[in-house]
Amino acid sequence: MRMSGRVLIVDDEKIAVENLQHIMKKEGYDVVSTQSSTYALKLLSESAFDVVLTDLKMGSVDGMQVLKKSKETNPQAEVIIITGYATLESAVKTIKEGAFYYVAKPFRLEEVRKVVKEAIEKVLLKKENNFLKEQLENVFAKTLIITQNKKMEALMKTAVQAAPTDCNILIIGESGTGKEVFARFIHTNSNRRGGPFIGINCSTFTGELLTNELFGHEKGAFTGANSVKKGLMEVAAGGTLFLDEITEMAPPMQAKLLRAIQEREIMRIGGTESIVIDTRFVAATNRDLADLIKTGGFRQDLYFRLNVVALNLPPLCERKDDIPLLSYYFLKKYSSIMKKSVVEISPQVISILNEYDFPGNVRELENIIERGIIMANGNTLEPSHLSEDLRSLTIKTFRKKDNKLLTLDEQEMAYIKWVLNECNGNKTLAAETLGLDRVSLWRKLKKYALISE
Repeated sequence: MRMSGRVLIVDDEKIAVENLQHIMKKEGYDVVSTQSSTYALKLLSESAFDVVLTDLKMGSVDGMQVLKKSKETNPQAEVIIITGYATLESAVKTIKEGAFYYVAKPFRLEEVRKVVKEAIEKVLLKKENNFLKEQLENVFAKTLIITQNKKMEALMKTAVQAAPTDCNILIIGESGTGKEVFARFIHTNSNRRGGPFIGINCSTFTGELLTNELFGHEKGAFTGANSVKKGLMEVAAGGTLFLDEITEMAPPMQAKLLRAIQEREIMRIGGTESIVIDTRFVAATNRDLADLIKTGGFRQDLYFRLNVVALNLPPLCERKDDIPLLSYYFLKKYSSIMKKSVVEISPQVISILNEYDFPGNVRELENIIERGIIMANGNTLEPSHLSEDLRSLTIKTFRKKDNKLLTLDEQEMAYIKWVLNECNGNKTLAAETLGLDRVSLWRKLKKYALISE
């Protein structure tokens, strides 16, 4: 596979220049060559090269001066020194001055080809990393959603269009895909941005407690109600109320929420007067609402009220082009928090992450990068800083007895079983490892019949 890259060849021997120029052009590089080392310094001042191939011993200007000029004008470029007077001392000196490699004459063209290819790969990786960092800075300045994925960008466009209309929005996506981040994005782009953004996870409260949280209560409404408590629907006045895990809401509570949305008024527990509410509702779920409606688990009329605009967030395995960008975002975030100087991610780590399917989605990727920074000692995140499980786990790990690949559900079930075993059956630890909350893990365990009723 040919790679793009710009190469400067400097050698006062004509035959050496011609041979190197021929092989470099054959590799597909943009090649500039000269037999004048003085002219080479001028070229380095006027143009940018990715790799410089230079002879060491040349007239009034030698290869060391070419090396220094290259590092001065373009620090990202790599310089390869070629010499017919190879000594250990000169080799050590050039490497100390920043040379990428030291090649002795007479050289083998295959050796030079290989060294230049490695140097080009290193330079292009640096350029890509710098581009990702710059892109990250631009994205972060405008929005909390870190993406370069076309589908995600389309969803953001829809969200921006819907945000100022005050309509109710339903966000659908697996755990860890960033549903609350999207809800905050909608709030920030709405006319309610100056008001509060309040979120509540409906799965963490029983029916009565959830009613109390959302609607509030009057003084003396029940034992222990020693003062008036405003519900979140009141507290979110002028802002946005985010109802996460909306499908975990009990049927009686669903009916109360439907009426509140329709009538735009509520009554506190123990109250006798209606209270007008002014809040925008954004709901989220990781479940199949169509199936729940069919089985009576969720009210169809409430679904229609909430689902004015629907945003279906893709899992991370369907937006793998975001993995490097998100990885650098989390790298910057946790390096700053931990006060560590980890600023790079090795290509091997990116490759490992790209091969992984992330059942815990973005939240799991964040956990992986955070753990890697904890383990890192230098300025680069390396494979050795990842968990051994992640380094060794690939999709080829799980096959049926007939050597056929597992289906996605079979793959997920096998992985969950494996994680549970590694966690000695501790579901809390397993959920954390998978990047899931306990409710989501419980559903998956039930789905795959990994727990008894």
